[in-house]
Amino acid sequence: MTHSGTHTYLFGGDKPWHAESWVASDDRVRGGKSQSHLDYSPESKEAVRFYGELDITALGGAGFASQRSPDPQHWDLSSFHGLRLATKSGDGKKYTLILKDEILPRRPDGREQSTVSWEYDFRGGAGIELDIPWQSLKATYRGKPVPDAKPLDVANIKRISIMMRSFFGDQEGPFDLELQHIIATTFP
Repeated sequence: MTHSGTHTYLFGGDKPWHAESWVASDDRVRGGKSQSHLDYSPESKEAVRFYGELDITALGGAGFASQRSPDPQHWDLSSFHGLRLATKSGDGKKYTLILKDEILPRRPDGREQSTVSWEYDFRGGAGIELDIPWQSLKATYRGKPVPDAKPLDVANIKRISIMMRSFFGDQEGPFDLELQHIIATTFP
């Protein structure tokens, strides 16, 4: 991870995407039928393509498809003000960037235990660059707000995910977003 003092690439730029090491985390774990993929863009190694199919029929209007960074991770981002996310192209649908500062051991049946997620929703379009201050991330637990959550531990980020979800029936079907980079940065 190259640190310039004002920013460091987490994915993209001088820290190339390794799409093959990202992990799908789709609603199939709850009996859904959605599916996501993360692949290098055929046009450029500078971007990855997050795409798939969001199926909301199996779970009564709910649904999600996501890709997450491989475990284990540990990013100390305490010297930064937030994240900058840049897209190359997109379909205009609403996506969610998710951070986690806690990953619990798996349950005896092998399934992952849920923890608080820190989320930021955005529209995925072409050539978008978003500055996301830490205070803009909203605490949720299984998609529901957690108003009394302890603050995000930015010195101990364990996972970063990108998600497409139905927002309870507001969107479904195919989705497609090319991500250029995710940077930890200071803002002027």
